[in-house]
Parts: sequence; structure tokens; C-alpha cells
Amino acid sequence: MRRYILRRLLLMPITLIGITFVVFFLTRMVPGGPVERILQEQAMGALMGEKSNSVPTLAMMAEDDIERLEEAFNLQEPVWLSYLQWVGIRRRQVENAKAEFNEEGLAYITLTSMSGHSAVIEVLRGGDTISFHAEPWFEEEGWHIRLESPMERARRWANRHKITDEKAIEARAESPACNKWRAVAYRKAFDGLLQGQLGRSYKYNEPVWEMMMERLPVSLYLGILGAIVSYLVSVPLGVFKALSHKSLFDGASSLLIFIGYAVPGFALGAVLLVYMGARLEWFPLYGLTSPGFDSMSFAEQMEDLAMHTVLPLSCYVVGSFAMTTMMMKNNLMEHMSSDYIRTAVAKGVSFSRAVWGHAFRNSFIPIASTLGSVVCAVVGGSILIERVFDIQGFGMLSFQALMDKDYSLIMGTLLLSSVFIIIGNLVSDILVAMIDPRVKFE
Repeated sequence: MRRYILRRLLLMPITLIGITFVVFFLTRMVPGGPVERILQEQAMGALMGEKSNSVPTLAMMAEDDIERLEEAFNLQEPVWLSYLQWVGIRRRQVENAKAEFNEEGLAYITLTSMSGHSAVIEVLRGGDTISFHAEPWFEEEGWHIRLESPMERARRWANRHKITDEKAIEARAESPACNKWRAVAYRKAFDGLLQGQLGRSYKYNEPVWEMMMERLPVSLYLGILGAIVSYLVSVPLGVFKALSHKSLFDGASSLLIFIGYAVPGFALGAVLLVYMGARLEWFPLYGLTSPGFDSMSFAEQMEDLAMHTVLPLSCYVVGSFAMTTMMMKNNLMEHMSSDYIRTAVAKGVSFSRAVWGHAFRNSFIPIASTLGSVVCAVVGGSILIERVFDIQGFGMLSFQALMDKDYSLIMGTLLLSSVFIIIGNLVSDILVAMIDPRVKFE
């Protein structure tokens, strides 16, 4: 068992690398990234008259502004190199500053040290070489200065617009937008997953890790509570249905269970909101807490949280409740008709002891094997249910990341979900081995 667990743990990084690289590659290949989305939003804002002095409009969005956005999201690098930088194996450009050379061959770059000290560096260009004088902190913090030719600027513009015509690229290099040489000061550092950094969300401009930790408890609360309620009710109900097969209770409960299973959770949530929330006003309509929750007493907070939990929790458990109940019933009925149960009863073992001591344990094995999917639901929650009830959980955060094409947030939510799912599958295998003595991981 120990060797098996160790092998699975050693395979986890390889699995995560495969998952994250595929998604990372797809996010870069799908058109309409963060830069294009920002340009589109600004264009829509300009058309609707929502211009702001603090945010540049589409007309004001110069090539330099677009380049800064690309560098902020690390989109100017090849996909494989960008992925290694996201992992933290290769250094990435964390800061830079640019300035064009004037007619005298001088460029003035303003830099700020980590301690907050600012300095203007005068860069002199002589052909393909540069010379400058900088303070000691410049080299200590790992700053460098390089030349950027008009052709380099033109090729970067061509890559952005998927242009391969060499004549068009040369014309761009000779245009006023690119015909000047630039001095580029930059600083590289390891700033990725291995360093505990998942980047910042371009939509909210907040660290991805902090955003996930803020939303994760909401989904954990609903997911764990839903799993506990589902198992505490479904397993005993499945056992009782198996023992009272073809009775009136079995038929009536099966009808209700299949009706609940046929209704999607988000559709049930909409119906509950309309009738039990809006019309009858029994439960709140949105969120997980009421405004002013922090100022309530502990008893009032528990009551408010319970009232907000009833409707979304009902939608969470309706699907898994039906599946777990019927799985438990069918498995138990199958084992109750097995030879080893009949043999035990024939040898004098009471029927209840044969059921609870032998058949129940074997019937619970398939349910234990589904723990991995339960962990997925616990962590990710239900995107549609959280959207219906306007609950800002982890599932809703993943949905917003996809809709906004927020690369950093997509990768962060995917990584955390994958880790929990892999751990859940490992725990599921261990539980199956503990319950079923026939399973040996040698």
C-alpha cells in the first residue's frame, strides 16, 4: 500500500504538468485573448459614450500601450517558453521601461528601485552598441538595457496581427510608428508556480491565489455540507428500500427520487427562487449572507446562513441524492441474493447481521469509488447553481475566468481543481482497498 501511494504521489506532478500544459496551449491558441478583449471593451465604451479620462480609449490605445499589455500577460513569448515561465523554471520579464532615441542618439529611461529610489538613466547609442551610467542598485537588482531595432518592433506588430508578408513588415518598420530605435531596460526573475506565484487577474487586477482562497471556502461549505447530507440520507434510505423492495414505500420513494433526478439542479433552483423566494418570501433570493452579516450576533448569523443555504443546498444534493440511493439499493439487493448471504443465513446467522455485517460492506464499495467525483463537486461547486443564486463561490470564479478569458485566473482555478481531483481519486482508491479485502496494491 505504501509503495502504491508513493507511486501515485510521484505521478501527481507529471499529471498536473500534462493537464496544465494542454490548457495553457489551448488558451494561447484560441483567438480573443485579454488584449483583444480590452480593446473590444474600450471600443464598445467609446461607441456608447462611456469615455473616461483615466482609461485610454481605442483611439488613444497606441502601440506602446498594447505592448505593455502583452508584456503584463507574457503574451510576447513562444507558448513553450511562456509555459516554463508560468511554472517558474525559466525567468520571465517582471519589469521593463522603454524610451526612443532622439536625433542626437540619446534616450532617457526612468527606473525605480525596489527600495523606491527613482533615477533617470541616460543611454547613448552608437550604431549597434549602447553606453550608459547607472547607480549600484541597477546591477544589484538584475537590470539590463538592450537595443530594439525598428525591424524588431515591426515583426512584433506582424506577429500580433498574423501578418507574414515581408514587404508589409518592411513598410511597417519604415513607418513613423516603428522607424525609431528604442532602449529597453528590463529585469528578469523567477516568478511562477514554483515560487508560489500564480500571477494577477487582468479583469480584477488582484492576485489569483488570493481570489481563489477568498472564493474556495464558499464552495467547500456548500459542497461538503451537500456531500454529508446526501450520504447520511441516501445510504440508509437505499438500505431501507432494498429491505422493503416492492413495498408501497419503495414505489413512492422511487417515484420521487426519479423525478428529482430528472430535474436539473439549476432548473430546480429557478423554480424554488420564484415560488419559495419571491412569492412566498420564505427564503432569501440571492447570496449566501445578508447585508450587514458582520454586525449580527452569532445566533443571528447562524440563522441567516441557514436560511440562505436551504435552497442552493437542495439543488446541490438533488442529483447525487438519487444516484447514491439507487446505487446503494441495487448493490445491496444484488449481494443479498448472493450465495454467501444465503449460506450465512442457513448456518444460523440472523438475516439482519448477514445484511449489515457482510452485504452492506460489499455494497458500499462502488459508492466509495465515486469519492473522486464528489471531491470535484465539493471543490468546483456547481457553476449553474451558483449563478442562479448569485453565490460568489469557486465555481462562479471559474466561470467568470472563462468568460473573461482571464488566462492567469483560468490556470489558477484549473490547477487547484486538478490537485483536489487527483487527491480525491487517490483517497477513493485507498478507501476501496480498506473496505474490499480482495484489493491489494502490491
